[in-house]
Amino acid sequence: MPGPFRGGVTLAVAMFTVVPLHARRIDRPAAAVALAVVPVVGVLLGALLGAGAAGLVAAGAPGLLAGLVAVGLGAAATRGLHLDGLADLADGLGSHGDAERTLAVMRDPGTGAFAVIWLVVVLGIQATAFGALAERGVLAAAVGAALALGLGRAAFAWVARRGVPAASPDGLGALVAGTQPAWRAPVWAVVLAGAAFPVLGLGAVIATLLAAVSVVLVAAHARRRLGGVSGDVFGACAELAATVALAALAIA
Repeated sequence: MPGPFRGGVTLAVAMFTVVPLHARRIDRPAAAVALAVVPVVGVLLGALLGAGAAGLVAAGAPGLLAGLVAVGLGAAATRGLHLDGLADLADGLGSHGDAERTLAVMRDPGTGAFAVIWLVVVLGIQATAFGALAERGVLAAAVGAALALGLGRAAFAWVARRGVPAASPDGLGALVAGTQPAWRAPVWAVVLAGAAFPVLGLGAVIATLLAAVSVVLVAAHARRRLGGVSGDVFGACAELAATVALAALAIA
């Protein structure tokens, strides 16, 4: 069996993308490593999607069309995992029940009105923002998307920071809750913003700050409602952070 680091890197790719790797180690130490390194996966995926969208625009496609293609490919590349988490959390929080009722709604395989609304809004914003970045050229689009998706995956470290319990004894939340030091997510945010700054300027800093605020608020609200965190909270925070960052970059 591979060591925790190697197993964690493999797990990060296998769990959060469609790359056909077999994760031979799925335990708490490997999962902790996976969450620590998964922002790199987000950066690489974002760069590819951003560059692809810019290529479509350069070939004559409208920006919105290029953005929609990028969003669709992004969902396919992650099996829609994070979007599923966003949908489940939206339905759960929209139920206005206690923690037990909210978790039951989130486990229901059906899709409610809150999920549909949030998915439409989030995907619409992402597609429009991808298109706007693509119209600024390959470099801006690739770096902007890399920053946004990297920040989305860095949100995992905040949701799974030490002292935050799992909402239920099974699932992804139980496997990774409390495995990350509190400093890891802020460090990732600083590194990602710093790397993007030469290309995006102050927009990179603003996008990072707004994404961080959205994650802190959503994670805190989910924790209050659920009594802890679940896999759906991770997915929702990833999508919301990426969406906020993309929107901020598109406006900037």
